[in-house]
Amino acid sequence: MNTEGNAKTSAIISYITIVGTIIAYFMNMEEKNEFASFHIRQAFGINITFYLIGALMGLFDQVFIIGAFYLFFIVLWGYGIITAIQGQTKEVPILGALFQKFLSTVK
Repeated sequence: MNTEGNAKTSAIISYITIVGTIIAYFMNMEEKNEFASFHIRQAFGINITFYLIGALMGLFDQVFIIGAFYLFFIVLWGYGIITAIQGQTKEVPILGALFQKFLSTVK
């Protein structure tokens, strides 16, 4: 498979749970590709934020708050994976720029 195809595959895999992000990270280790690195940072940020905020959601007993939380992350995940499939490097809404800034060491 060519380098561009490998990068796109890594980008898509990165959005499949935290395990996919880790697999994509190691797939991108040998031949660094900026497209794959971009999506790995986005996916890693989505996953880490999901788990951190998810731990706080256990304190709430309101279905609406928990439902809004899950809906928000489903939208972020969906947006990220669709842009990876389309071969675009668009940041996820609201948090994408922060993920790129704070996870800049993930390459």
